[in-house]
Formats: sequence, structure tokens, C-alpha cells
Amino acid sequence: MAIVAGVDFGTLSVRVSMVDSAQGLLASAVAEYPLHRKREDPEYATQSHSDHMRSLAAATRDAVKSAGISGDRVEAIALDTTGSSVIPVDKNLEPLGEYYLWCDHRAKGEAAEITETAHREGLEAIQWCGGIYSSEWGFSKLLHWLRHNADKRSNFASAFEHCDMVAATLCGISDPKKVKRSICAMGHKWLWNASLGGLPPEQFLVKVDPVLAGVREKLDGQYATSDQIAGTLSVHWAGQLGLKAGIPVPVGAFDAHWDAIGAGCRTDDMVNVVGTSTCIIGITPSVNLVPGVCGVVEGSVHPKRTGIEAGLSAVGDIFSAIATRAGTDIPTLSKGLENYRPGQTGLLRLTWDNGDRTVLVNPNLRGVTLGWNLQSTAQDELFAAIEGTAFHTRVILDRMAGNGVHIKRVINAGGIPQKNDVLNRVYANVLGRPVLVPAKSVVSLGSAIFAFLAAGTFKSVEEAQDKICPSHKVYEPDPAAQRVYDELYPLYRDLYFALGEPGKNPLANVLPKLIGIAESVHKG
Repeated sequence: MAIVAGVDFGTLSVRVSMVDSAQGLLASAVAEYPLHRKREDPEYATQSHSDHMRSLAAATRDAVKSAGISGDRVEAIALDTTGSSVIPVDKNLEPLGEYYLWCDHRAKGEAAEITETAHREGLEAIQWCGGIYSSEWGFSKLLHWLRHNADKRSNFASAFEHCDMVAATLCGISDPKKVKRSICAMGHKWLWNASLGGLPPEQFLVKVDPVLAGVREKLDGQYATSDQIAGTLSVHWAGQLGLKAGIPVPVGAFDAHWDAIGAGCRTDDMVNVVGTSTCIIGITPSVNLVPGVCGVVEGSVHPKRTGIEAGLSAVGDIFSAIATRAGTDIPTLSKGLENYRPGQTGLLRLTWDNGDRTVLVNPNLRGVTLGWNLQSTAQDELFAAIEGTAFHTRVILDRMAGNGVHIKRVINAGGIPQKNDVLNRVYANVLGRPVLVPAKSVVSLGSAIFAFLAAGTFKSVEEAQDKICPSHKVYEPDPAAQRVYDELYPLYRDLYFALGEPGKNPLANVLPKLIGIAESVHKG
């Protein structure tokens, strides 16, 4: 029997779970931290490293207390985080600013430049992330920071993903060159590819912008999968967390990737990790490069398999925004949704409120609702938004299947599916296949699995999953509902590409133009 700590950093809070190898979850605790946004700049989203660390310490101590155990019984701690959440640091690993959070889209111009240069120069790595580089990813954000912080460039020593920064901090590492970097993070968000020589070459980066000169060397170092050890818990942070010093800290990863492991994802499974946004995470036995799908990385989800990632830039955030505009909350607005029938609202909702992550990889989009009448309600829009996220998910899974990705099972995980039967039923009906939902929460369970591997408790991911992952509740599609959605889906798909692909339809100019006008007014 062993006890470990599994840590999950989300967009607004950190959850720490104490998990027993025989009994499963003992207790969890949550601590919040602020998300910094600007009304005048909807693309802006940052967080403080010190806020993260204070909340981690508080949640860990609370979890130990709630579990009724002594902190020195915890044998390992593993951490996943949002991503790409990027922080620039100096030579002592001190932050030079705040994290550019995953949902910070200020770098959309930089992303377009990277994409254009990659295709012009024939950079093979761009094909491994679907052919389009995103404003949500590392190099875009770092380039934006370098361009807008000229006064700090002389102190810039490196930049790190949140999962690597927090692990290094806990291990007391103060030299950026000694920090191990997550293959999950760097492979999916930084164009790193072992088979292509690692990061893009220096000559490519300086063709994007000379300000990137020397950055490749500053990002160099040891890249590792999450079955490797990042270090051991330092005396200082052991005291802050209430744990014993010297316990192993494995190389971290992104929250959705480890959530998929905690949800029981196996080879050929696809997991919709549905929360504030959706990450669609799968494990494949071999490499299949899919246009528009934002990452195929060997060793990213499962250390010995190929991981594939896609997703929606906003889901729960959209539901929350609809409720807020209606002057209520999601639970209140959701009452009665179980009685809604497919298509009854007459609305078709394109869920681009925070741009498109996959398959268009286009941040210059915004939400669209068609079909309003004078009796349409906020609740109608909420149901249409649920349908819209399901339709968008089908677009993504269809793109994968059309490019050779075999999908055996679809699992809905994350914070929303276990609290929303309506969403799961809609997804099953739209996708036309069973949707599995873990019977219990799996948030931070994936972290616990990698902590168990670090502690030597289990020999493989699969052995740990067999022991501690919950069973699944199955939502079967209803044939009558499926027929309605099969009529609506082509309409959604046609609108999705007509409004979302610049250069292929004049209507695709409408949303970017609206965004541009609003931005110019705010700046003016």
C-alpha cells in the first residue's frame, strides 16, 4: 500500500488529491487563484507564479489534513497544469512577468507569422501540429513577450511551460539549464520532435523574427516523458506543503492529457476532457498526421504510445457566459433542459466565442447563433450551445477518422460531464455512438497514476489504471434523436467552414472584420 499526491492546476484553481494504491481517493482539497483579464483586451489572460505556489501549498496541507494522514506518508507528488501556459525567466529561474495563460490569444499575429514562415521554408514539424501554428502555443507567446518587453530582454534566460516550472520550483532547481522539460508540453506546443532533431533550427526561428536569435539554445536541455523523474522535493517546499523532503517528482504534463489517463484511456480511445474548454485527447499505436489537428506527439499522453490532441477553445466558459448575460447561473438556467428535444429550439450555435482551436485553428472567430425568433430564450441558447459543442466535436472526430485514426471508444471526462446528463446524451446522439463517462471524478487521478509510477508502486500505466480508475456509465444514442442530428449536422458543418475559412468564402471575412473594428475602437 502506498499514498501519493496528485495535483491538477486548472484555469482558476488547483486541486490536490491524496490517493491510496489500495483504497483509491482518500481526500481532495482545492485552492483558488486569480485570473487576470482586461475588459478592453479580451485576448489577455495571465496568472502569477507566486499565486500558483501559494495555492498549491494551501491545497496540499488541506488535502493531507482531510485525508487524516501524516504528510510524511506521502511517497511521491506529480503535477499537471494548463498549457500552453508560458513564463519567461531570468538566469536564476525567477519570473520576468506573469504566465501567458493557455487562453491568452494576444499572440495571434505571431502565430500567423510562424505558420507562414514554416510553410515557406518547408519546416516539416508544422505538419505534426496540423499545418497551422496557434496563438495558444509556446513560440507565439514567447515571441509576443519578446516584442513587447524590450526592457527585459537582457535578463531573459529561458521560458518554461507551467508544468515544468512548478516541478523545478518544488525540486529547488534555480538553473534554467537543469530543468527537465516535458515532451508532452514541448511536443504539442513548441514544434519539438525527436525524429526531426528536436526544436526547429535556429535559422528558421530568426527568419520568423531576428528577436528569436539564441532562443533555441535557451530552450535546450533534457526532454523527458512523464515516467521519468524531474527531481526530488526540496526541504523548503516540503515544509511549505507539509510533506517529507526527498520524495520523487516526475516530469509533468498537461492537465487534459493526464485526465485522459485517469479516465481510463487506452490505445484507440478518444477522450473529450470537457471543462472551461475541451481538449480531445487520444492514444494511437502509430503516427497519423491529421490536417488541422493540433498535435501528434510520441510519448505525450502515454510514455510508450503516440498521443494526439485537438479541442474547442471554449465550452464551459460559453455556458457560463450565456447564464451571466441572462442574470443567472448555469445550474438555474439548466433546470428543465432534460425535457428539450433535438432541434426544438430552431437555433444553430457555432461555439467560437473564444476562437477555433481545431480544425480551423483560427482565433479570429466569434460565436454565432442562427435562427432566433421573438420567443427564443437564454435557456434555448444554452441547449443550442451544448448541441453546437457536440457538432464541433463531430467535425474533429470525422477529420481524424478520415485521416486514418481509428477510434474505438469515446469517453467524456473533465469537470462537466459527471454533472450534466443532458450534455452526455446530446453527444451520444450527435456522434451516433456510445459515450462513456467515468462513474467518479477523475480530476488529478492521472497525476496520481504518474506519482505511483515515480514511487515504484505500479510497473505500468495500465496496471495503475486497472487498480484505481473508476468504471464507466454508458450513454447510448437514441435512434430518433440521432436522425434529427444527422439532418442538422450537415448544416452546421457547411456553416463552420463557410464562416471559418478565410480565402475560401466571402462570408469568412465577416467575423475577423468585426474583431478588427472593435480592436481599433478600443485602441483609438
